[in-house]
Amino acid sequence: MGPVPFSRSTTLVVAFEGWNDAGEAASGAVRRLRDLLDVEPVAELDPEDYFDYQFSRPIVTTAEDGSRRILWPGVSFFSPAVRDDTVHLLLGSEPSRMWKTFAGEVLELIQDAGIEFVVFLGAMLADVPHTRPISTFASSENATVRAALDVEGSSYEGPTGILGVLADALETAGIPTLSVWASVPHYVHNSPSPKATLALLDRLQEFLGIEVPRDELVEESAAWESGIDQLADDDEEMASYIETLERARDTVEASEATGDAIAEEFERYLRRRGGDAR
Repeated sequence: MGPVPFSRSTTLVVAFEGWNDAGEAASGAVRRLRDLLDVEPVAELDPEDYFDYQFSRPIVTTAEDGSRRILWPGVSFFSPAVRDDTVHLLLGSEPSRMWKTFAGEVLELIQDAGIEFVVFLGAMLADVPHTRPISTFASSENATVRAALDVEGSSYEGPTGILGVLADALETAGIPTLSVWASVPHYVHNSPSPKATLALLDRLQEFLGIEVPRDELVEESAAWESGIDQLADDDEEMASYIETLERARDTVEASEATGDAIAEEFERYLRRRGGDAR
């Protein structure tokens, strides 16, 4: 395999919990990177400015010593502890207000860190079966990125989330971006999807050359799939529905239209969620 086009670029990988994060797949991927890479938090975006606490409520937790503390929603910027490393991370909850100001603050962080390329991770609920490989869809509004990575531009028009707002702000500022979305089975939307997280990390490895240990995540993905199989065994209606999705997926793959189908599913998802866009 030849060199990965952006593997030597100073890169930021971004994910937000919430509207853009079905099955916690995108935030789960960035959390894995945070735990595996030698990065440290260097900036926190002030939650008082960007969060409505009635919408993104703080969480009360108990520490190991028995003390109680409150965890506030927020967004953290992580940079490599080693100078030669190139991957930075942005992770947190999707802000609920002042998106333009938020985008401006993120842009300032990116410019100060000398970041040359930004990858946005997202996950959507879709009519896909859990028994098949998780579909991913990559797109970019930057012609250089499209040519280098052989991806398409998006034709979507409609409501968007913070990822779309940030992508527009960064492209306007001359910073190339790539968006990668995973499709998560909508009938298991209440639980984290390690299989979708693994699919996103696989695409990051393809695009950036980031090596992520897979063994633990592969085991979690197998357990996740097995657990859904057991639920379907006890629910005839669910099993029949999954079989219908499997036939549809196999037909799509047989027609070699997978990329177009995923793009269309992505656009249908955003339109369905349009009423919830914030």
